[in-house]
Amino acid sequence: MPRQFFVGGNFKMNPATQEQKRALVKTLNDADIDPAVEVVIAPPSIYLLALKDTLRKDIQVAAQNCYCKPTGAFTGEISPAQLVDAGVPYVILGHSERRTLFHESSELVAQKTKAALDAGLAVILCVGETLEEREQGRTAQVVEAQLQPVVQVVGEKDWSKIVVAYEPVWAIGTGKVATSAQAQEAHDNIRRFLAKAVSPAVAESTRIIYGGSVTAANCKELATQPDVDGFLVGGASLKPEFIQIINAKRA
Repeated sequence: MPRQFFVGGNFKMNPATQEQKRALVKTLNDADIDPAVEVVIAPPSIYLLALKDTLRKDIQVAAQNCYCKPTGAFTGEISPAQLVDAGVPYVILGHSERRTLFHESSELVAQKTKAALDAGLAVILCVGETLEEREQGRTAQVVEAQLQPVVQVVGEKDWSKIVVAYEPVWAIGTGKVATSAQAQEAHDNIRRFLAKAVSPAVAESTRIIYGGSVTAANCKELATQPDVDGFLVGGASLKPEFIQIINAKRA
């Protein structure tokens, strides 16, 4: 079975105002979007329910993070159970900003991933290397080390609810972008790792998407690569060009 193209929009800590939020919703609701693409946007948690209720039904929402416990004294956190109860289908976990700014280890990301899957969420699982790690030729090693703790706690059947987002840290928000060949090589390495660590069937069916300064100008070439199954878009998801990125596979 061909893998369905997937485009996610990570709004991060944007938009800043209700007016900007309404403008984003209008752009998405009015857009001509390729119906073959799965589209998921991740607004700040304060906007999750409002966007879920006002967006067109072929665009889903994702939380940008969640904790690994169902309830408890964890000020500022959202639980997987709360997201499921609210009708939110997806959560982003392991984003490089969570790993670096908030010091989340790969083991914690794995715990969160298992908790999210067990609660019934689908997960956009982010992995990627720094510029220093790439220059040292350690890209595959670093990414596999980020995936390994997840492999250890997630059963084979649950990989159907994981989308792996390869996001080289050096390309996020910098304007730099991995070449289509670099992206394809990294995605192929991830797929080979999954075949070895989980199963060939999981490797073949898991969607591996690219994130890191994706724009309307570079998305079409990236989308031609056989192991690039979509994008996780940051800054450009707040702009009208996000529609062109969603439609990158459209002739």
